[in-house]
Amino acid sequence: MESYLLPAIIALPAIASIIIMLMPAEDATGPRMLSSFASLLTVVLSVVAYILYDPSNPRNFELNIPWVERLGMHFHLAADGVSIAMLLLTSITIFTGCLISWEIKERQKEFFALLLLLVSGVFGVFVSFDMFLFLVFYELAVLPMYLLIGIWGTGKKEYSAMKLTLYLMLGSALLIIPIFGVYVQAHAATGVWSFDYDFLMKNFTVDESWQYIFYPMIFVGFGTIGGLWPVHTWSPDGHASAPSAVSMLHAGVLMKLGGYGIIRIGLQFMPYGAHEWSLFFACLTVINIVYGSLSAMRQTDLKYIIAYSSVSHLGIVTLGICTLTPAGINGAVYQMFAHGIMTALLFALVGVVYGKLHSRQITEMGGLAKVMPFTAVAFGFAGMTGLGLPGLSGFVSELLVLTGAFSAGVAGVPSPAMKYIALICLTGVVFTAIYVLRAVQRIFFGDHTAALLKNEHFHHLVDTDKREVFALSVLMLTIVLAGAYPAWIIDLINSGLTHSIFPALGISGN
Repeated sequence: MESYLLPAIIALPAIASIIIMLMPAEDATGPRMLSSFASLLTVVLSVVAYILYDPSNPRNFELNIPWVERLGMHFHLAADGVSIAMLLLTSITIFTGCLISWEIKERQKEFFALLLLLVSGVFGVFVSFDMFLFLVFYELAVLPMYLLIGIWGTGKKEYSAMKLTLYLMLGSALLIIPIFGVYVQAHAATGVWSFDYDFLMKNFTVDESWQYIFYPMIFVGFGTIGGLWPVHTWSPDGHASAPSAVSMLHAGVLMKLGGYGIIRIGLQFMPYGAHEWSLFFACLTVINIVYGSLSAMRQTDLKYIIAYSSVSHLGIVTLGICTLTPAGINGAVYQMFAHGIMTALLFALVGVVYGKLHSRQITEMGGLAKVMPFTAVAFGFAGMTGLGLPGLSGFVSELLVLTGAFSAGVAGVPSPAMKYIALICLTGVVFTAIYVLRAVQRIFFGDHTAALLKNEHFHHLVDTDKREVFALSVLMLTIVLAGAYPAWIIDLINSGLTHSIFPALGISGN
């Protein structure tokens, strides 16, 4: 029965989505309750997967069914440690996102149906071990974003939704070339048509000259959804216009598909290309980290601050990948998990603040800690995670990635260039502290006579309700568990990388 655990995790949100669409339009409670319950079940099943996971087995909960056998397409689902970590991240994010989204009043059933359909695709990406199936779930995860932002967003929502869609479709187009290139070359070498990871890894090696061509397409294609500079510009606009739960999934989970795809396909099938291009893409991560931090410092819109912060923090993911070291790659995956939970918490808090004040301008806020103490504590907690406070999850991931960068090299010879890149990236920590502390001070501990609070409409502000407190507490508890005792997730991630990615790169994960 364990082989049906992963299909159940994928199918639950999709089935709930269909049921919600069949509900009467005037039913305001049904979509909220069903989406919350279905997403809670995915949390339970993800935890079960974590408990039952066998780190000595390279493939857990495997299900491999011929789909279009003549073309080598298989419904091949499986999970390793990296997959399990991403399942936990996704399920926690969608569950808390559904709870936060109870405030949605307009076209509720369509909103929750699309939200669950999107997350079904995300789950599928993380457990697909067939490249064609991977692409199918990838597109399913990306496409609902257009409607979720275009219909339920704010501000320049149509512009943001279209920009996001065009950029991500460009990234998808770049991915198709190397994936089908590997497919065709594998057939020429083996006489078998196959998209299956295991078959390709055992029977075929991509020629080094083609790896040199294909790898940058993989990196940029996935980097587009992962916020890689300069193809990141869709992200801040998309974040700013999206509803809270969509921003939580957008930054917390969807953008992690980029780093995951680079690791799962790029590093595994094109290790030579990864080595050849590592320094070039590492230089781009410097721009990601420093530019993202400096841009966040200049913003006054709270959502844009967090959006540019995400661009900066996701640079740590790509830097870790570019180190091609066990510590760096482990740190990259850990950062995907840690940043996903942290940014979900931050965007949930933005939703809480915006729901009370109907403004995201920090210049118009001040003294909110007096009337919203729990929100103030939660926001400060998330901010401390973002700037890498020891004991919280953000510190662990940054430490691992920087350790990997300082130890990077070829044949035991350290890379001076990677060390300088790491030193420059360290400045991002300082800039992060500046914009985080500035935002917390202005919003919660600043002048209580700020423009908005002069309005008598805001004299009776209330703090978060019990539902919001529960959702925010789940995210904060996860951050503490991952930061105070990181071994449980680091060991999980390392076991997955040790079975597949590290052997492909010719390195040891021990």
